[in-house]
Amino acid sequence: MSTRCRNACADDDATLAAASLNRQCGCSVVAPAQLHARIVHVLQDTAGLDPTRHAHLFAPQALFVDRDSLATMEHITRALFAVSHAPAYAERVLAWAPPIARHDPRSPGGVIGLDFHLTERGPRLIEINTNPGGLLLNAFALDAVESCMPHAWTTTTSTDAAVAAGTRAWLDEAKAQLGYAPSRMAIVDEDPPAQFLYPEFHLYRQAFEQHGVPCTIHAPAALSWDGHALRDAGGVVDFVYNRLTDFALDAAGSAALATAYRQGAVALSPHPRAHALLADKRNMAVLGNRDFLLSLGLTPGDATVLAGSIPPTVQVTADNREALWADRAQYFFKPANGYGSRGSYRGDKLTRRVWETIAGADYVAQAFEPPGVRISASGIPLKTDVRCYATERGVILFAARLYQGQTTNMRTPQGGFAAVLTTRGEASGMLRKRSPSHS
Repeated sequence: MSTRCRNACADDDATLAAASLNRQCGCSVVAPAQLHARIVHVLQDTAGLDPTRHAHLFAPQALFVDRDSLATMEHITRALFAVSHAPAYAERVLAWAPPIARHDPRSPGGVIGLDFHLTERGPRLIEINTNPGGLLLNAFALDAVESCMPHAWTTTTSTDAAVAAGTRAWLDEAKAQLGYAPSRMAIVDEDPPAQFLYPEFHLYRQAFEQHGVPCTIHAPAALSWDGHALRDAGGVVDFVYNRLTDFALDAAGSAALATAYRQGAVALSPHPRAHALLADKRNMAVLGNRDFLLSLGLTPGDATVLAGSIPPTVQVTADNREALWADRAQYFFKPANGYGSRGSYRGDKLTRRVWETIAGADYVAQAFEPPGVRISASGIPLKTDVRCYATERGVILFAARLYQGQTTNMRTPQGGFAAVLTTRGEASGMLRKRSPSHS
């Protein structure tokens, strides 16, 4: 236990506020080097886990989150999935989606990631992702957590439970689209070994193969369409776990995959329709409109909690550009189909030159909600957000990201993915019983 935070957590007191602990507790609950070694051992290979490149993949500290905030995030997630099934909502948001998004593969889209900033007014939903990275990496970190207050604070699930739920989500997607379990699959991304989360691809490959589904990893250009089936060098592929950021499958290298998907010859998840319904950032303006949500048939409670969680968001248009520029310090500007914070700008950091370069692009302006704060073991303030990994079945796990800079990154000393700890009790159905064990 850190000497600096002994007064904050030595008494194992569940009555201490999460915000106070995040500013006072300097305890390390995970040993990143040991966690790296565990992943390498599980995979029986380094699988691209580089000690230098991934030095800040995992943070040593956890983020404390109160149970009410977790329950609110679960409520928001349920309400979001309810909206995604409403025909009037689909009609509204598919109006600005690419044509391929109108193809309905008969599945919800697998695991989504909802990114929240925790505020005094409750969780604020900043972004929704349909190809959220880090699920299995964060899952493997769970059982490595040694809480500094084990009687009072715990993780929300276990490694085995999270890995099983995450794996099942994708295999359920394949079965929903194909009508049967997949026989052979591929994890697809551009130049997979170059991807920062490449080690996670191998965790997924191993998990799928343990469920009896042979799995390969490669770029979309390695796939071909023979007029009947999608193939790679090893034979027919009937399921693709899609890690591409080519959300509309309109890149030249995605042509074979796009054709097979349109023909119903391959299960693809997440798919273009899921991205259009859930992750296009222009949708945030719609999801934040309580009256529209009520018109879809949402209950007043669901409409209030979902709309109230979303910072005011507007599309950037010719009519409002100058007004937004004048008030830019109050906004965060994001490309409608952006990902990984690319092309996103804090308004108060935005130059006129950059502003002019994005004039012809599809952008949204979202009212700025400051991220939370976690004090590192060395006393350095780190920004925080919470990612909720979920499917229509419910929340799989919560994880945090600790960072410095304008946007989340994995380059901050003592930053990276962090475990979420919450108080024990019966308030949230997803919290598991865990035997106390002092670090």
